[in-house]
Amino acid sequence: MSGKKLTCFDCGQVNRVPYDKLSSEPNCGSCGKGLMNGKVAEVDLATFEKAVRTDDVPLVVDFWAPWCGPCRQMAPQYQAAAQEVKGTVRLVKLNTEAHKNAGAKYRIRGIPTMAAFTNGKERARQSGAMPKSAIVKWVKASV
Repeated sequence: MSGKKLTCFDCGQVNRVPYDKLSSEPNCGSCGKGLMNGKVAEVDLATFEKAVRTDDVPLVVDFWAPWCGPCRQMAPQYQAAAQEVKGTVRLVKLNTEAHKNAGAKYRIRGIPTMAAFTNGKERARQSGAMPKSAIVKWVKASV
C-alpha cells in the first residue's frame, strides 16, 4: 500500500495515508482524530519520539514551557503557521516543564526552540520567538 505514515498524536496509532489525501485533513483509523488538520498538537516525549522515528511527513516541534513569556507570545503565531503549512508539515509543541528529560535529551539551551525533523533526523533548529511569517519561512527552508 502506498502513502505516508503518520502517528496519531491522540492515541499513538501509526496510520498510512494516501498521498492525495494528505491535504484533505485525514483522520486516524483508530480514534478518528485529525492527523493533518493544521492544528498544533501538544505531545508527550514518547509520542513525539515515535513520530520522529516513524512518520514520513516532516515534523516541527516547539520546545516551550508555560512560565516562558516569549513562548506564550509565540504560541498564536506558531498556530497560525501550522495552518499555512497544513498538508505538508506537522507542527507540535512539547512542554519542557512537564517533560524535563526532553530538554536535556535534545540539548535545549533556551526556549522557545523549534527543531525540524525529517526521516528520523533533526535537520534544523531555531531559538527565540518569531512571528508567523518568519516561522513559515524557516519551516519551509528547514524540511
